[in-house]
Amino acid sequence: MSRDAATMREARRPDATGAHFTHPAGICEASDVGAGTRIWAFAHVLPGARIGSECNICDHVFIENDVVIGDRVTVKCGVAIWDGIRIEEDVFIGPDVTFTNDAFPRSRVLRRELPPTVVRRGASLGANCTILPGLTIGICAMVGAGSVLTHDVPPYAIVVGNPARIVGYVDAHDVGQLHVTRAEMPADEDPRALRVAGATLFRLLRVDDLRGSLVSGEVDGQLPFQPRRFFSVMHVPSKDVRGAHAHRTCAQFLVCQAGSVAVVIDDGRVREEVVLADPQYGLYVPPMVWSVQYRYTHDAVLLVLASDRYAPEDYIRNYDEFLEQVAEPNATSADRTARQSAADSSAERFS
Repeated sequence: MSRDAATMREARRPDATGAHFTHPAGICEASDVGAGTRIWAFAHVLPGARIGSECNICDHVFIENDVVIGDRVTVKCGVAIWDGIRIEEDVFIGPDVTFTNDAFPRSRVLRRELPPTVVRRGASLGANCTILPGLTIGICAMVGAGSVLTHDVPPYAIVVGNPARIVGYVDAHDVGQLHVTRAEMPADEDPRALRVAGATLFRLLRVDDLRGSLVSGEVDGQLPFQPRRFFSVMHVPSKDVRGAHAHRTCAQFLVCQAGSVAVVIDDGRVREEVVLADPQYGLYVPPMVWSVQYRYTHDAVLLVLASDRYAPEDYIRNYDEFLEQVAEPNATSADRTARQSAADSSAERFS
């Protein structure tokens, strides 16, 4: 057996001492490296870096000082991870992914503060994608190969292109993408309960004649609540995402009056995508359901009826907080404060 083959075999064996493995041709100057992590040939880790357990740092990877990498992260060949980069658990970084940390770099000019770039847990970065400084890539997001990221990526979003645009959501197609038209929602399925808890599709009254078309609905007969507010969304560039929040107590009823828009709804357990493309159909989104609207056509007009007046405190804009609250809906504010303190302590390793 050759020396290289023996080294590979030894590296893959569980290490009873709890130590990490560094290939003889690799350089690891860091002392804070978790058990079971493998650092392969021609990789170089500087002294200040912190790397979790069971990571796989492949050949020709460079990791600078002010870097934090969580557990079970895979970094494929040819990646440089610069100061200010924070990578959470279970992230996949494909070959030749390019991180940047300075929007205005100059030779021999060192900036005192660099905007942090955060890759949240479970995200995957495809080969050769480029991430501009100061961005956050959300939980379990998927970045396509060769994409150029110029904006934050929401949790579970799938982005591709230059600049990267959202083309879908992870798992949403697994539970079903429902394109809402008269052909896809027979009369005997009105109203139609969706997989997301409480979410429902309603058929409104539509009349067509030579003079045009009319769609109407009655609050007591067809709308599931008494509206206290409404707003319309229009002229949205297809690159932009609306929503990306949940409401604590407010319910909403969405009707796409022109064009089409894709709506992703998520109750913390099931995620579903509904394409609203006919003003005869309305989507009821109950409280405590995360909602994102995207893929607006250029002519889309989305009417939203709300059960309550605008109240900033009713919004949950952080997906982690939303998951926490749907998991324990009866928790007191003291409970949540205690959990947040624990989470903050845990998050210090990524600061």
